[in-house]
Amino acid sequence: MRICFDMDGTIANLYGVNGWLEMLINHDATPYKMAKTLINMNVLARVLNILQKQGYEIGIISWLAKNSNEEYDEKVTNAKKGWLKKHLKSVHFDFVKIVEYGTDKNIVCKNYEDILFDDEKHNRENWNGKAYDVNNILEVLRGLVA
Repeated sequence: MRICFDMDGTIANLYGVNGWLEMLINHDATPYKMAKTLINMNVLARVLNILQKQGYEIGIISWLAKNSNEEYDEKVTNAKKGWLKKHLKSVHFDFVKIVEYGTDKNIVCKNYEDILFDDEKHNRENWNGKAYDVNNILEVLRGLVA
């Protein structure tokens, strides 16, 4: 079984970065690098490492910027991966999929047992498995710990 996380608005506070939208429109990846965390990353990392030892796969499914191009996609991908290394350095993700903006995330993971944490209601409603918003991430994950 997989546990999948969105990044922007779920674990990374992209929308809290002053001027984020203007920067994205101007193909500036800075907001992805400087976004603060939305959850206690030390606690999240500990729980994720326990769950991996129990056999769960841990991954990221996150969108690229809207109205992008190949060069900017690469910058955004690198910024997001760098953010993960900075804030969740002890977590060894089984997969990190940075996909085109608007991609249905259920296409990326089709297993009905997979779990998704995502701030986007549309993504949660279209998910094949169990999907949760951002308000109870640690509570749900702690419930999975054997």
